Amino acid sequence: MASTQSEIEIVVDASTVAAQEHRSLFIIVAKRSISSVLTRFHAGYFRISLSLGGQTLLWKTLIDPSHGSSPPWRLLQTLPPLGFILLWSLALFTNVLLSLLYISRCFFRFRMVKAEFLHHVGVNYFFAPSISWFLLLQSAPFVAPNTVSYLVLWWVFAVPVLTLDVKIYGQWFTKGKQFLTMVANPTSQLSVIGNLIGARAAAQMGWKEIAVFLFSLGMVHYLVLFVTLYQRLPGGDRLPATLRPVFSLFVAAPSMASLAWESIAGRFDTASKMLLFLSLFLFASLVMLTGLTIRIKKATLFESFF
Repeated sequence: MASTQSEIEIVVDASTVAAQEHRSLFIIVAKRSISSVLTRFHAGYFRISLSLGGQTLLWKTLIDPSHGSSPPWRLLQTLPPLGFILLWSLALFTNVLLSLLYISRCFFRFRMVKAEFLHHVGVNYFFAPSISWFLLLQSAPFVAPNTVSYLVLWWVFAVPVLTLDVKIYGQWFTKGKQFLTMVANPTSQLSVIGNLIGARAAAQMGWKEIAVFLFSLGMVHYLVLFVTLYQRLPGGDRLPATLRPVFSLFVAAPSMASLAWESIAGRFDTASKMLLFLSLFLFASLVMLTGLTIRIKKATLFESFF
C-alpha cells in the first residue's frame, strides 16, 4: 500500500499582518506621546485653569442680583446664565484634565515633580491647583456655601495650601532675610493668593475666625514679599523670560485681598477700597512700564540699523 503524504498549506493573510503591525506601531507612538507629555507637563500649566476660574467668578459676580438694581447692574444682569454655565463647565473640564495629567506625572515622573518642588519658582505653582479649585467652588452654580459638600471640598482644597504654607513660610522664617531675597520672585505671590481665596471661601460659609486667620497669614507674608520685590534686592529678578507675564500677580494679590476682606466684613468698607486702589495703582504701573519697555526696544532696534 502506497503511503500518501499529506501536505499542509499555511496561508498568511497580508491584511491581518499589516493590521497587527499598524496596531503595534500605534501603541508605541501613543506610549511615546504620553511619555513626552508627562515629561514636558508641569504645574505651571495650571495658569490656564486659573484664568478660566477667574473669568467664571467674574461672570457670576456680574449676574448676581444681590448687588442691587442700579442701571449698570441691571444691564450686566442681562448676561445669559447659559453662557456662564458653559464657561464654568469648560473651566471644570480643563481643571480636571490638568489635575489628572499632574497626578499621572506624580506616579510616572516623580523625580521631575521632586525637582520642581525644590525649585524656587516651580514650588509656587503647587498652589495653583488649589486656587483653581477654590475659584470653581466659589463660582459653582450648583453648590451653595452652606452645604456639607461645600464644607468637604473646602477642606480638600485648603489642606494643600496650609501644608505648603508651613514649608515655604517656615523656610523664610528659619533661614532669614538672605534666603528670602534669593528665592523671592513674582510667582511667590501665589502662596498669598492661596491663603486669601481660602479666607474668602471660609467667610462665605460663616467661618469668620478661620477666614481672619487665613487672611492675616496671607497679608503678613504679602507685606514681607512686597517689600522684598519692591526693593529689587539680589535674587528678586531671578525669573525666566518666558514667565514675565506672572508680573500680573502684583495686581491679583491685592485684588483678591479686597474680595476676601469684603466677605469677612460683610460690606465693601474702607479697607477693601484701599486694597482695590492699591491693585489699580499697580496695574497702571505695570501698563506704563510695559509701554516704556516696548518703546525702548523699538528705539534700540532702530538705532541698530545705523
